[in-house]
Amino acid sequence: MSETKPKRKPVLSREAMYQLIHSPVITEKATGLSALGQYVFRVPLAASKPEIKAAVEGLFGVDVVSVNTLIQKGKTKRFKGRPGVRSDMKKALVRLKADQQIDFTTGLA
Repeated sequence: MSETKPKRKPVLSREAMYQLIHSPVITEKATGLSALGQYVFRVPLAASKPEIKAAVEGLFGVDVVSVNTLIQKGKTKRFKGRPGVRSDMKKALVRLKADQQIDFTTGLA
């Protein structure tokens, strides 16, 4: 007799959407994925997949099919001769419906 609760879509303000999507990743590999309807964004480490989905749908007006995330660990590098560590970064790979796309050259309104 377990009742399944319907999944709630997170309600985000416009400001929260902008804080959730830091920037698109513009690399050769990410640009190649855009031809397949997949786009890569930098997001905060604490961002969840439902929040990312709601933010992309709200900002760009598209339908998101799936969201995959990965955490890229920071490299150990040298800064002016002293060892240091770059910050960890979370990326979100967002897949859209087949007939939709995002154009990063126009910007957001």
